[in-house]
Amino acid sequence: MMHDICQSPVSLEDPADLIEWNGLIRAFMSHGTATPTHLGALLSSAPQFAMGYAAKGLFSLMMGRKELNVVAHQAGQDAVAALAASGGSTRERLWVRALGEWLEGRPSGAIAAMERILAEHPTDTLSAKVSHAIRFILGDGVGMRSSIENVLDAHKGHELEGYVLGCHAFTLEETGEYDAAEATGLRGLQLATDDAWGLHAVAHVYDMTARPDHGISLIENNTCAWNHCNNFRYHVWWHKALLHLDRGENDIVLAIYDDQVRAEKTDDYRDMANATSLLTRLELEGVNVGKRWDELADFAQKRTDDGCLVFADLHYQLALAGAGRTEAQTAMTTRFASDAARAGEMPSRVANPGKAALAGLNAFSEGRYDAAFQNLASARPGMQTIGGSHAQRDVFERMTIDAGLRAGKMDATEALIEDRIARRAGAIDRFASTRLSSIRDSRRIPAQ
Repeated sequence: MMHDICQSPVSLEDPADLIEWNGLIRAFMSHGTATPTHLGALLSSAPQFAMGYAAKGLFSLMMGRKELNVVAHQAGQDAVAALAASGGSTRERLWVRALGEWLEGRPSGAIAAMERILAEHPTDTLSAKVSHAIRFILGDGVGMRSSIENVLDAHKGHELEGYVLGCHAFTLEETGEYDAAEATGLRGLQLATDDAWGLHAVAHVYDMTARPDHGISLIENNTCAWNHCNNFRYHVWWHKALLHLDRGENDIVLAIYDDQVRAEKTDDYRDMANATSLLTRLELEGVNVGKRWDELADFAQKRTDDGCLVFADLHYQLALAGAGRTEAQTAMTTRFASDAARAGEMPSRVANPGKAALAGLNAFSEGRYDAAFQNLASARPGMQTIGGSHAQRDVFERMTIDAGLRAGKMDATEALIEDRIARRAGAIDRFASTRLSSIRDSRRIPAQ
């Protein structure tokens, strides 16, 4: 049995097929555009390669789109048939099991399958990255860190070590170890100069620690790490926009939005999250974003029954609220109530914190700031579980704080701001500074 660049067994017989598989691994690790190209060529040439079908199914589920569930189910059937016809290594059987677990509504089971592989093959960078990605979707920052730290030693001198360091940097940042995250991410970039994930991990550090100048310089001076990417490059532009926002450069932020963040008008939930959260941040700063909400809402109102990820749904709701699509907002709210009544790992996230968060967004859009604050604040302790990063979920933190200010709940809002600062290693960004200033000013005004 041949081994791939992860130093792990793979049941391919033709060296040309192994080249395609290794190309897929490198493209996936670097968020490159060639991932589906390599996968398509491989499955065409090696139609009995079960792990290839499992990859197709898992990658489809990661996209968080209802219509791709059909693709994933078909890939699962093809993977099972391929295993029956040709067998496969334990690694490949566990990849097929991982897909089956997720299709049955248990993404945690998919993670468990990947971790079984890593216990036997700790050099398997691809399986480590998939475990990392699914944990990210589930908001399991602690699990992401422990998983990647379990394979660090095995990757010393490994061909893909830089990408593992990029993953480690991100987990360090998400668990509050900002200095270690910065150092690890920069070291990883030296080994894997095309690692967009590692670069973005360091950008996260600079966002969380209110060092926008460092972040902007990092992104501008390392374009080779991200300009080759699939739509992940738009997320890097989003990070750059956040850093300019922290410098108060709102005109630059709008230009980045128009020229880069929405350079391609897609309804990919990650692109939608970039766009909706950025427009929301701008509006909270008093910026008139004009008609930019309309094209986002046109996409979002077609997604009200999607129900794949709470993270995605809440960002769709931001678009609907921004454009005043009240009927679609109501449809989303109705569907949340239905999903929350079901059992399962993802419905449980709709029940808590999804329903309260959605109610808070609706109330905010209607100017009912007391209700918005109450709902968003009650959702806050569970928001980690909707997935995404601290930086991505911060839009909901900002809305909670601004709802509290507008509702006149100064003491409770100040406590939230102080907690946000503490989670950022004591760094006070422009948002926190201006809101604390507003609270101080309100207290100087004598009651009428």
